[in-house]
Amino acid sequence: MGDPVISSRGVRERGPRPLLRTMIGERLRRTRRDQGRTLADVSRAARVSVPYLSEVERGRKEASSEVLAAICDALWIDLSDLLAGVAQDLAGRDARRGVVIRLDSAGGRVTAPQRASSPVRAPGDAQALLAA
Repeated sequence: MGDPVISSRGVRERGPRPLLRTMIGERLRRTRRDQGRTLADVSRAARVSVPYLSEVERGRKEASSEVLAAICDALWIDLSDLLAGVAQDLAGRDARRGVVIRLDSAGGRVTAPQRASSPVRAPGDAQALLAA
């Protein structure tokens, strides 16, 4: 499971943290599919087996830096672009799970920050993110 998260008030919270290998695999698979390419095509170009590439894309195998570089070359992307995309995915995931500060309806007091378990949004809802 994930490590405890410490909120701004020092309260320990637990939340699932994505594994880097899972995020990298998701981004690689998305890139390959966006290019309309098959596992066989990319695995041949990267010189890795189809089952291994599939395991990397599903986040079950942690590829070495050499293998990641070969897969990126086969997908015609820079390793830095892959990692930047993963960083964007992580930032977006964190924003969707943002800190919720509830206002007390009686006096307008702010209660302790809490992690949102899931986004509470419906079509047309607005969301404001505050930096602490």
